[in-house]
Amino acid sequence: MSKSTNNAFSRGPVAGRLDGKIAVVTGAGGGQGQAAALLFAKAGAIVIASDLNPKGVDDTRAIAREGSLPIHMTAVDAADEAAVSRWLDDAAEEHGGLDILYNNAAHTHFAPFGEMSLHQWRETMRLELDIVFIPTRAIWRHLVARGGGSIINIASVSGMRATEFLGGAAHATGKSGVIGFTRQIALEGAPHWIRANSISPGPIVTPVTEAILASSAEFAHNFNGWPLLARTGRAIDVAYAGLYFASDESSFVTGVNLPIDGGWAAKGGHTAH
Repeated sequence: MSKSTNNAFSRGPVAGRLDGKIAVVTGAGGGQGQAAALLFAKAGAIVIASDLNPKGVDDTRAIAREGSLPIHMTAVDAADEAAVSRWLDDAAEEHGGLDILYNNAAHTHFAPFGEMSLHQWRETMRLELDIVFIPTRAIWRHLVARGGGSIINIASVSGMRATEFLGGAAHATGKSGVIGFTRQIALEGAPHWIRANSISPGPIVTPVTEAILASSAEFAHNFNGWPLLARTGRAIDVAYAGLYFASDESSFVTGVNLPIDGGWAAKGGHTAH
């Protein structure tokens, strides 16, 4: 079972922190992307969200409708250049501009390096790098026209350090690339007041990780032992970091990679709690 401490997950006032902002969130059909879309909407943003999975689209729409949250959910493949360009151009025209991009959508293959195929490697690069490049490139001119904005890219602690058990050579490479890409666009965006930051989640419990935790005692042992703090993370922990980067509270913050990992990146070895 994942470590947790009652009432210890990220929380705090959100009302008004994104008033007047138009925020784009990819991969919002569940998990971390859904948490960010909901939190941004609660903070006052109009959220333009997407997911490739039709069920995820329906699920987020239903939650937004139940909470009367301004989330416009669409089925879009964030790795499809033409589809993303149409989607964001239409959104900018409808809402008068765009302010925030939260690049959450991604997919990866895990396998021991000696068993990893070239197909798995290449598909991971497409779905961890192209899927960030394409929405960023599509929104760039809209942020320039807006006079600035915030780009938030979801990387991973796996892009910062090697990870036990996962067989994550492709994942580590893709997420390292996201971190490097973020720093470069922070530099190139600065003259336009476009800020770019990345978030590197560590052991975050999601529907995907829950399934692996339930099926593998070895994975659970490593996953639960990574943080310094005596719990693993939740999607809301990551979403609150995204809210900070999206808001004007971080107007002098750019080029940063922020681990949300309970201290995992700060240590070596296994922590027993």
